[in-house]
Amino acid sequence: MSLSSKNILIFVDNNYQELEFWYPLIRMKEAGAKVVVVGVKAKTTYQSKHGYEAMTDESAENINIDKFDAIIIPGGYAPDTMRTNQSMLKLVKEAVKQNKVVAAICHAPWVLVSAQVLEGKNATCYHTIKDDVINAGANYQDKSVVVDGNIITSRTPDDLPDFCKAIINCLQE
Repeated sequence: MSLSSKNILIFVDNNYQELEFWYPLIRMKEAGAKVVVVGVKAKTTYQSKHGYEAMTDESAENINIDKFDAIIIPGGYAPDTMRTNQSMLKLVKEAVKQNKVVAAICHAPWVLVSAQVLEGKNATCYHTIKDDVINAGANYQDKSVVVDGNIITSRTPDDLPDFCKAIINCLQE
């Protein structure tokens, strides 16, 4: 399960969900991928819902998506802020257009909704944003992980093993 040739972006903003950020970050690094932490600003510390800090490597506006194979978007309440950042939305839209892996867990499909990339796709999410995902044109499925082409979605931290396995599988195809 080597991802040594893969470059992955992981988004972060204040109020991110700890496990949904750190688990995929560590898991992708264990698999050999280079992971770049991206936020609105570079070299900035963001706080999780419970005060855990994560430092960004780069700002979203300085990222060239052509150099990356995947985007991972953790949940918590951070996606509600991320979805208002045009640079993050542009990265997601371009990644989907280029058939790169875009993985969103819990509340993170809000970013996919705002990027307008869910129309006609199968997806899952945290139950409280189910209506948003459906209203964006997705076919909601209550499963631990849903893979539709290059878009991967999951519901909660309990789904992280399936979520990360799906990301790794998609990147190895």
